[in-house]
Amino acid sequence: MDSVGKAGDGDWCPTRKERTSFGEYNYHLPLGDSSDTNDLDTAQLFPLMETKLYKRRWVMLFIFSAYSMSNAFMWLQYGIISNIFMRFYNIDTLAIDWLSMIYFLTYIPLILPVMWLLDNRGLRDVVVVGSAFNCIGAWIKTSTADPTMFAMTFFGQFVCSVATVYILGIPSRLASLWFGQQEVSTACAIGVLGNQMGIAIGFLIPPILVPNVDDMNELAYHIRVMFYISAGVATFIFILVVIVFQEKPEIPPTQAQAQARSIPPDEYSYTASILRLLRNKPFMLLVVSYGLNVGCFYAVSTLLNRMIIEHYPGEEVNAGRIGLTIVIAGMVGSLICGIWLDKTKTYKQTTLVVYLLSLIGMLVYAFTLNLGYLWVVFVTAGVLGFFMTGYLPLGFEFAVELTYPESEGTSSGLLNCSAQIFGIIFTISQGKIIDKWGTLAGNVFLCIFLLIGTVMTGFIKSDLRRQKANEQAEVQAVSPTGSVSSVQDYGATSCSGLWQRQS
Repeated sequence: MDSVGKAGDGDWCPTRKERTSFGEYNYHLPLGDSSDTNDLDTAQLFPLMETKLYKRRWVMLFIFSAYSMSNAFMWLQYGIISNIFMRFYNIDTLAIDWLSMIYFLTYIPLILPVMWLLDNRGLRDVVVVGSAFNCIGAWIKTSTADPTMFAMTFFGQFVCSVATVYILGIPSRLASLWFGQQEVSTACAIGVLGNQMGIAIGFLIPPILVPNVDDMNELAYHIRVMFYISAGVATFIFILVVIVFQEKPEIPPTQAQAQARSIPPDEYSYTASILRLLRNKPFMLLVVSYGLNVGCFYAVSTLLNRMIIEHYPGEEVNAGRIGLTIVIAGMVGSLICGIWLDKTKTYKQTTLVVYLLSLIGMLVYAFTLNLGYLWVVFVTAGVLGFFMTGYLPLGFEFAVELTYPESEGTSSGLLNCSAQIFGIIFTISQGKIIDKWGTLAGNVFLCIFLLIGTVMTGFIKSDLRRQKANEQAEVQAVSPTGSVSSVQDYGATSCSGLWQRQS
């Protein structure tokens, strides 16, 4: 048990570290890191709420990551062997691309109602419903291993895409509900990692399970096996979610979460929260720049098979391995970025550097793809993935800082909505450019927008509200003489005024 503080009455002598926690109580802040233990004069203070870290928080994170992984796998199981499915279903490139882009399109109209559901029904209900959609969609696809069943396989993919809406905004919310302040960014990165692991498996497994054979009956058999495997895994995860996954711990992990629980439901307006976020200029800049970066990643992932096959015919398996390299490198980047943020809290600086390096990685990848050496493509794709995928948790955590104390699910949902919109635009546009002018022109097209996103990131005002409020609370909590100031003066801002401060 990691207990930070317990409710109680009476006079007591706090240390500097306890004063930071006390400031957190009155300003809805995370705990500080100060280690100065000089005693202060005795003063009457409001009690701290009890906090605790449960070991089962890692179980919740693992289950969510597994659910996210299963859904992400089904996103790419068509695209990475697009040439095989085009021949099997007798469809064109745009139709096969829409099997991936349906994930983006579904997200846009459904994200607002799902965010409302997350805020009003809670984390568990959203995860259960999402995993149910994932399981149902997977089973629908098991009956579509037939050349005449493209419409039904598209419907199954659509049902799976609905589950994505219940996934992408969860990592930051789950991390805040279950994890301590010094591990929340790492937990968010691990949550994103689950989705990236699914993408990695989606790059690797389909080319192995579905070889490019001429006999259509044999090909249908291999496709059916892949669909049944994914359905079985989705079913197991759904059962696990229903039985094991919990809404939140009995005792909150941080003082900020303890305070959030004390806010009366009628004090929070979902519509007002959305409007406040839309008026938050630094956050809206981040929404656009995040969408540009992640939209480029979606386009590269969807069209990777076409780009590799154009320069290296017959290398479907290596196309999958290159995609795997992108994602594995990105998983390492995500984890390192999450740990770095927990240690340094340098949100804007880290985001800007990683964004710039994503642009450089994309340029190197674009101009080396046609050299004729697969090992070069593996290296450059790995560098690109390390930074471009490593950016994902940075965007989530930076958004939480810029929008605190708004709901993490709401800010993450708007980020992902932007990413889906740009994902559709970039995938269609790059696909048309590749068809007409080749892969180099298509990749340069993406580089232009990454440059725009880098510049926009540089203009984001680093308005880190949690850090500012924490510093202000520490200054106000202690007078120049070293004694505690009037707590009631600055502590009067109660939970009932939490949302109005954002207006």
